[in-house]
Amino acid sequence: MRFLIIRRADADTEAGKPASEELVEAMSQYNQELVRAGALLDAAGLAPSSAGAIVEFSGGGTTVIDGPFAEAKELIAGYTMVRADSLQEVVELVKRWPTLDGGGNVEIEIRRIAETDEYDMSDELKEKEHEMRATTEANREA
Repeated sequence: MRFLIIRRADADTEAGKPASEELVEAMSQYNQELVRAGALLDAAGLAPSSAGAIVEFSGGGTTVIDGPFAEAKELIAGYTMVRADSLQEVVELVKRWPTLDGGGNVEIEIRRIAETDEYDMSDELKEKEHEMRATTEANREA
């Protein structure tokens, strides 16, 4: 199973404050642990919401809202995607998150990624989804 580990934003991440060298090193070591465990699929920090936009769809129309966005606690500062056998396994991985991050005050959310085979769809559509996944993985390697 795949899981997304979501690091919530805070005032520092929304201000675009760069991480300290110590934190970058600690996160690198943490990610290397995930690599050695065969769990890490992807990980990245995100730019502040001021560098983003929201596209809302309503009544057949679209509205674009440029950042920054008001509620930092509802925003995402970064993510890590891992492969694991259970939610509990991911919880144990996240418990080793570097305490330097956010001065030890961060909120991490863990969500299981719903896989194509879980949806009620035709075999033809499932095959198209699997082909798309293979193509995106090849794109990542390029």
